[in-house]
Amino acid sequence: MKRLAVDPMTTLEYNEWWVKRINDNIPGPSLENSQSIEEHLRVVPTELEIIKQDFEKKNAELEKKIEQMEEEKVNLRLDVDVQKLEADKLRKGKNKAEEELDSLKTDYKKLRLLMRTAGLRKTSEQWREEIREEKNRSDRWERKFQEMQARNEALEKSWLESQKEKGELKDRVVELEGSLRQHRS
Repeated sequence: MKRLAVDPMTTLEYNEWWVKRINDNIPGPSLENSQSIEEHLRVVPTELEIIKQDFEKKNAELEKKIEQMEEEKVNLRLDVDVQKLEADKLRKGKNKAEEELDSLKTDYKKLRLLMRTAGLRKTSEQWREEIREEKNRSDRWERKFQEMQARNEALEKSWLESQKEKGELKDRVVELEGSLRQHRS
């Protein structure tokens, strides 16, 4: 080791550096930042290894997403199957309703034909009008009946009076005949 002392003015930092120096200016290990042997021997990963780790991490995430999507796909297939069953059920219900509607239409047509042949082809308004007319006729006949009844009662009264009068006249005739006989005799 060579030592050159040019100036006795050396600083404290220089002296510390000089003490630590080994093999021509290579500092020795510092006790302040001392690492364990495992840490010192630990291999620093290369850029390729870092990329590989990132790739594996993303690959694992994507595999999880794929599994989730496959589960969703299975669930969606089940949903589709359920919806198909419901659609089939609705289609059958619709077909049945259409058949019933067709049956009702047929029955309605038969009823209309029956009404035509029976003369019942009138609408409800026509029926109401006919009922009104019949009621008016009935009212007229009721009034005529009451008039006839009143007239009949008047005729009976008149007849009774004429019968009474007739009886009185007969009595008078008998009386006059008796007087005439007396007068002739």
